[in-house]
Order: sequence, then C-alpha cells, then structure tokens
Amino acid sequence: MTDSPVRRATCAACLRAQRTCICAWVRPVALDAGLLILQHPLEVANAKNSARLLHLCVIGSRLEVGEAFDAAALDAMLHADGRTPVLLYPETPGAAAMAPACLPPPARLRIVLLDATWRKSRKMLHLNPALQTLPRLALVEMPASNYRIRKAHAPDQLSSLEAGAHALGQVTGDMVVVAPLFDAFDQFVAQQAAFVPGSVVRTRQT
Repeated sequence: MTDSPVRRATCAACLRAQRTCICAWVRPVALDAGLLILQHPLEVANAKNSARLLHLCVIGSRLEVGEAFDAAALDAMLHADGRTPVLLYPETPGAAAMAPACLPPPARLRIVLLDATWRKSRKMLHLNPALQTLPRLALVEMPASNYRIRKAHAPDQLSSLEAGAHALGQVTGDMVVVAPLFDAFDQFVAQQAAFVPGSVVRTRQT
C-alpha cells in the first residue's frame, strides 16, 4: 500500500502555496474605472503571473479564466453596470487604438485586459468576436518594465500588472493613485527573484 501524496496548503485568496503566498504584497486601490481581467487557463498556475495580484489590489475588479467564453456571458461582463468596455491591446489592422483623452469618463469605463502570452491573446481575440469589436486603448510614454523574472519578446513588453496599472493611471489622469500597484509588483518580483539563484534585485526608476 502506497502513501497518498501530501497536498501543500494553498492560500484561498491568491491560490498559491503558503510558501509562495503573495497576499503580503496586496495594496488595495479604489478607482473610478472598472477592470475586467480575462485570464488564459495556462496562466493560472504560472508562478510568475502577476494578474491575480492586480485583481487582488484593484477593488471591484473581476478576473475570469477561459479561452473561448460564452458569448452572452462575455457580453454581460463587458457591459455590466452600463460601463463602456475598452480593450487594452495594441493596434491591429482595422482596429485603431484610442488615446486616453478620447475615452468616456473613468466612472463610465471598463478596461478589459487579456492575461496571456501574445500568441494566446491573439487566439483569445479570434475565439471571442465580441473582443474584436471593442475600441482599443493605446498606452503612451511607457517606462521600461521591471518584469525581469519572465522573458519578454519585445523591449517594451510589460507584465499584466504593469500594463493594467499604467492603463488605469492614464484613463484616470492620476498616476499617483496607482503607485501602490507598482509597489506591490516590485515586491512580488523581488519575492519571485529570491527563488532564482544569482538574481539581482533592481529598484524601479521613477
């Protein structure tokens, strides 16, 4: 008779093992703009993923896991509370991005963030036609990422938390109010880097 494997204790909030729990880095932030995070299933168990930390920090945000969502359910999520959804995603042919100044007021706005690799995010767009029709949000004057724990495919590529924080700051016109999100991210990165031998902790440039 073989012994059953011992299950590691898991945090109910961040869904990580207690040893790698990230709840200590949660910095609650209340914002007028709404936030909907659509997370690809492959990102759920990725230790380097920052989307759940973003969700835990932004009060009232929603995180849903899936690749192809039910059309009616997705439409309800996008337009809940009568908000106008805008997709945080680069311009593509036929889908021009809008500057933050051209968007509705934050209290009427919902930022939709796809938490996935670029390849998987393109697949999510393809599988969910409603996302293809959304206006795009263009981020401007982006600083360098501090996401050193995960390989980037482009110099200006950001983590989901960084991208979401910059988007929320730009649509509200106040980067100070989202500053706690960057602090949470830096603490998260330092924690993850501590598990990598020889990693160097950097300080965010302001």
